[in-house]
Amino acid sequence: MMIDPVHSLAFSIQSNRGVYAILLGSGISRAAGIPTGWDITLDLVRKLAVLCNEVPEPDPEYWYKIKFGKPADYSDLLDTLTRTQAERQQLLRRYWEPDNQEREDGKKQPTAAHRSIAALAAQGFVRVILTTNFDRLMETALVDAGVVPTVLSSPDQVHGALPLIHTRCCVFKVHGDYLDTRIRNTADELAQYPQEFSDLLNRIFDEFGLVVCGWSATWDTALRAALMRTLSRRFATYWAMYGEPSDEAQRLITHRAAISIPIITADSFFQSVQEHVESLEQFARPHPLSTEAAVASLKRFLSEPRYRIQFADLIDDTVDRIIEITSGEAFFAKEDAHPRTDESATDRVRAYELACSTLLAMAPIGGFWAEDHHLHAWQRAVERISYSQNLEGAPMWLQLRRYPGTLLIYSLGIGAVESGKLRFLGQLFEIMVKNYGQEPLAAVQLLPASCLLDGRENTKFLKGMEDRFAPLSDRLKSTLWETTQRLIPNEERYTYIFDTLEILMALGCGHRDSLANRHIQYWAPLGGFALRRKNRVRIVQEIEQSISSLKQASPFVESRIFGDSAAVCTENLNTFSDFVQRVLEKWH
Repeated sequence: MMIDPVHSLAFSIQSNRGVYAILLGSGISRAAGIPTGWDITLDLVRKLAVLCNEVPEPDPEYWYKIKFGKPADYSDLLDTLTRTQAERQQLLRRYWEPDNQEREDGKKQPTAAHRSIAALAAQGFVRVILTTNFDRLMETALVDAGVVPTVLSSPDQVHGALPLIHTRCCVFKVHGDYLDTRIRNTADELAQYPQEFSDLLNRIFDEFGLVVCGWSATWDTALRAALMRTLSRRFATYWAMYGEPSDEAQRLITHRAAISIPIITADSFFQSVQEHVESLEQFARPHPLSTEAAVASLKRFLSEPRYRIQFADLIDDTVDRIIEITSGEAFFAKEDAHPRTDESATDRVRAYELACSTLLAMAPIGGFWAEDHHLHAWQRAVERISYSQNLEGAPMWLQLRRYPGTLLIYSLGIGAVESGKLRFLGQLFEIMVKNYGQEPLAAVQLLPASCLLDGRENTKFLKGMEDRFAPLSDRLKSTLWETTQRLIPNEERYTYIFDTLEILMALGCGHRDSLANRHIQYWAPLGGFALRRKNRVRIVQEIEQSISSLKQASPFVESRIFGDSAAVCTENLNTFSDFVQRVLEKWH
């Protein structure tokens, strides 16, 4: 009994958030009343027949062949009827813009397929969308779903764009946008892309999985070539099609070892994928009432000191469940010297995140409202879930057993930074964590994302994130955004708070390491903030200004995170800034 390929695709998308790119052809927009290239060809043939005072019906294709001695061809017609890209744009734009009647009829609006893709993007499952279409239906659907995409449709836009790993959602319009006169239509224009396009396509087809729908592959020579020249396939290709594939599509399917998915419509296909992905996501979560009840109890117990016993019991019980889950056989790896595949490592990380999901919903609120009498319960929680009694397993698996502690201290830290509770944050950083046969170290030295695994492994172990500067940091930022949205609903603000937390972690770790090993060159764990220069510079400047103006009264000094005096803190901040600059120069 074969597994439905749609089910297989849904599993892949749900378990590899953001790893699959979607390639859309003209078939995706046909249900909206947007004509395909062949539809436009037949319409142009009819108009040409009118100019010749002839009637092309009932078979415009046959009329054209008899009249001109060759089959009707989209590229030939456009070349003959127009002479420049600007003329072609003006001739064709009416095919994509709705007139008043079409607007009343709901035509040339995003389809159910566009809406489902946008919903997946809004939840972080899809971040790259390639399209040969000139219309703006995909962008409209994304904006309606609350996602403002980065749109790339010309070489200058690609050249100036942020790397894909730093964009929430990118729409790459390889043939251009209908409002730009540089759209590509004819065979000559589709035969070769600008170098900027080719380079970006090479990266996408190498680094991402691919879901193809509505694309015949017949006319797009340069796009076919980009797929053919990609030799490595880190992730699978799924090709959804109605009917039999064209010869060109079949060659690509064979080359990519693609999984063919027969579909009735693009709408039903993407709606099914979305529903299955969301079902898997719900199944992977603990029962929502248990998490909601825990959060509600936490808020009640935080409200008054008289609930301190109930508060401590709630945290302890939640941690007990995490330890029970993560002590099971599913989290052992006795035989492996190293993880066999990036899938197994990614699955392990995801399993830890799911096991901790209730605690992660509670911790940002706990950090935001933390008082002195709450500290002990949180300290005990960090100590307990950062260490496993079972010391069997590969070194990498042992390091990952600290991941629940990393998740907790980040979640608490985000809430504490947002509410300005730096003294509480400093106390969290000082928690001593067992270190598998070595001397215990402070949490700030063991639990930052870039401390969890050594540098080489940290660039390889997360599926689809091999080339990221700080892969685990980027995953944490994405994962914890979902659990902190009630506290920090603005994503830009959330990124700023997350970067502030990681910079303070880096400063704290660098300071402690320097005190313990004065003869060793300065080092600090760098997260994704290193590449978000605007945020990083702003945060460092704000810390500098606070220390410069308030001296010992600065909350950054009073927290003792990276020094116990204004002079020491300033020196450590300067050393840290120089270190970041040196690392970035080598990395680039």
